[in-house]
Amino acid sequence: MTVDDKSVSGSLVVPTLWQNVSFLNIDFNTSSRQDILTALCELSASRSHSYIVTPNVDHIVMLDGLPDIEIRRRFADAYNRAVIRLCDSRILSALARLQGIILPVYPGSDLTAHLVSECFDELVKVAIVGGTATSLMKLRALFPLPNFVQFIPPMGVLSNPNAIAEITDFLSAAQADFVLMAIGAPQSEIIADICQRDGRFGGVSLCIGASIEFLTGEKQRAPIWVQRVSLEWAYRLLTEPRRLWRRYLISGPRILKIFIEGGVR
Repeated sequence: MTVDDKSVSGSLVVPTLWQNVSFLNIDFNTSSRQDILTALCELSASRSHSYIVTPNVDHIVMLDGLPDIEIRRRFADAYNRAVIRLCDSRILSALARLQGIILPVYPGSDLTAHLVSECFDELVKVAIVGGTATSLMKLRALFPLPNFVQFIPPMGVLSNPNAIAEITDFLSAAQADFVLMAIGAPQSEIIADICQRDGRFGGVSLCIGASIEFLTGEKQRAPIWVQRVSLEWAYRLLTEPRRLWRRYLISGPRILKIFIEGGVR
């Protein structure tokens, strides 16, 4: 791990460098990339588990209007208890500018890539919840130094108490420094919240969506120029129309209504 000044106290490490801004009733962390990476290395050394979330348009829409009220409540609670919230959407950043708010974008895919390439070495243990066996094989080939371990839970994990117990038992046995939650929202965030309250393991979880598949090349991110003009969503829609059409064409536009009404209810 390239950032060495880590706390090893038994209680949750709270990084000393915090910069936050409120937008859509969510507190976003606006610290620099290096400060975020340093904070994550500090959190990874704690014997109390914590987690970060990466709000994007899809998350905001779900937080405001998931039809399953109980899942929405648990998702909102998970967001409230996250130790860091990083903006994962240039669209959110652009809307924030309309209110005079500077909201830096640090996509979860970039964060994952920076951690794996810059901060993970042979001393780091990384547990992956989700993904595929192929993804794990490719990660190990691309990044041979970290110790990667994986558990692939069944579909519908939130309605499966046994699967949730298997995840927490796996992480208790793994005692990993970092956990990559790759089971999609709101599953990743709610499971990370459960892990934070489990008490048997430390480290830090990152709710990372499809970041591993981007990292291994199984999925392609939009070109940089497409990202910079806030059209990465369109690129993803064109590359995965069957899976993403409803998210981007039906659910996504609701962000304008949420913005006009003042944020997540």
